[in-house]
Amino acid sequence: MLRAWRERRRVSQLELALRAGSSARHISFIETGRSRPSEEMVLRLAEHLQVPVRERNALLLAAGHAPRYSETPLDDPALGALREGLERLIQGYEPYPALVVDATYDVVTANRGITLLLQGVPESLLAPPLNAMRLTLHPEGLAPRIRNLRQWRGHLLAQMERQIALHRSAALRELYEEVAAYPVPESGTEETADDMSYVALPLRIEHEGRVLSFVSSISTFNTPMDVTVAELAIETFLPADPATVKYLQSVAT
Repeated sequence: MLRAWRERRRVSQLELALRAGSSARHISFIETGRSRPSEEMVLRLAEHLQVPVRERNALLLAAGHAPRYSETPLDDPALGALREGLERLIQGYEPYPALVVDATYDVVTANRGITLLLQGVPESLLAPPLNAMRLTLHPEGLAPRIRNLRQWRGHLLAQMERQIALHRSAALRELYEEVAAYPVPESGTEETADDMSYVALPLRIEHEGRVLSFVSSISTFNTPMDVTVAELAIETFLPADPATVKYLQSVAT
């Protein structure tokens, strides 16, 4: 397992040893099973290889140690303060859209800005568990409304590919294969980011006869000590032009 992560990060045994204050010989012995690493060494190597928290537990188990990181259900009372904080955060972002998703893009919570964009989406796609990727790319979801769909779709699929490479998640791979197979609705108004000047690739989406423009930002938690928390992501959509700002402020009043 250690070798797989090291090769995935394209790091040699010597380079990893230097980073971790060890020797290439010791790293080799760990990888071949000739040496049993301490818990501290496993965690140090995982840190230098940027191994996700869930996979760090797997490395610890493989080395004969107990998992270090808990996996607390999000509805557990222990995460009550976190849930309340997330709710306040995304509500404070209104009238602009914001949501929180888990490792497979199931929506944990969303604000009224997201609800606004989902108006008219079939109930079948809004049934729990609500999935952000399905909602966005499904031909009966938001896809027909996205003016630069091919670009935005390419961005989302590439994002998922990077996460699959990082997390080795079978559930995420299954979701990727599902949404990548969705037919792309034909549109006579397909735009590209080159058509206009933006600081980042925008989401250009039609809403009630208007075209709203957003740039997306994703935030995660620093130094998480719980698998559930480590896999949460907060996505916020910042208006990319004055017309979008004006419209969203008008509907919020």
